[in-house]
Amino acid sequence: MSAQADEDESPKPAPVRFAHESEEEFARLLDFYGVAWQYEPRSFPLREEDARVVEAFTPDFYLPALDLYVELTTLKQSLVTEKHRKVRRFQERYPELQVKLLHRADYLSLLAKYGFGPFSELEAASIHEVLISASELERRVGELGTQISRDYRDEQPLLIGVLRGVTCFMADLMRHISLPVSIDFMAISSYGGAESGAVRIVKDLDEPLEGRPVIVVEDIVDTGMTLNTLLAGLWLRRPASVKVCALLDKRVRRLVDVPIDYVGFEIPDEFVVGYGLDFRQKFRNLPFIATLKREWLMAQDPKEIERPE
Repeated sequence: MSAQADEDESPKPAPVRFAHESEEEFARLLDFYGVAWQYEPRSFPLREEDARVVEAFTPDFYLPALDLYVELTTLKQSLVTEKHRKVRRFQERYPELQVKLLHRADYLSLLAKYGFGPFSELEAASIHEVLISASELERRVGELGTQISRDYRDEQPLLIGVLRGVTCFMADLMRHISLPVSIDFMAISSYGGAESGAVRIVKDLDEPLEGRPVIVVEDIVDTGMTLNTLLAGLWLRRPASVKVCALLDKRVRRLVDVPIDYVGFEIPDEFVVGYGLDFRQKFRNLPFIATLKREWLMAQDPKEIERPE
């Protein structure tokens, strides 16, 4: 039997069973950025009685590349107090070792501090939670591309991206479509209030639409007012068909029952950033979809929080 065969038949390591979902979330972030980790690597004696260990500390993670132990914690005060006590005791007994007590909200700040991820300290501190991970985005966008390929197998659709938040989604989506496609872009701006549906075309299409199958690619659909007006304008150009593919559907905010033929994810009524979506031109290059901290958002100009569709 070959060495390769021996290697293939060797037992695979058992999957890690995390004690808490926050540990699994932290591990996913570490995996995405290629940061090696060990879960509950070892226990450190903190107190002995009669030559017997009566208290020990087992950090949640060890990051070999940073030579850092990490203990995750929650906002529950009694738990925080106890973990602080153990961490202090650990530092007293093992001063040569590094340990960090980490709240869930500080995951990204820690990675940014050590140069992992496209975050400044300000950006990392503004993020509340990862709503849709990079791996979830990759998987779902692939599924959408496969579905579109099936539906248009005898056609060559024209993909129309609505700038600017759609850039990441559009690029990834068309790579997963296994048939010839054409692309074009529109840039629009809303006026008269977010719920008016009034639209001004900032950049029009270069491609003609008459007689062609069209797929409008959107980053996010909110009230549906802007998209409804946009679709009405496109139909005036006499395409063969018009369908809509939206990465995010904030259906809870819908005012117009606009048709969406392909939906990536339905999301709650939260302001989201990442994967092309921005706030003041920040956060666009995050590899995932995240929500921003409510208290941070409340300190900003309310007019800027109303994102046009």
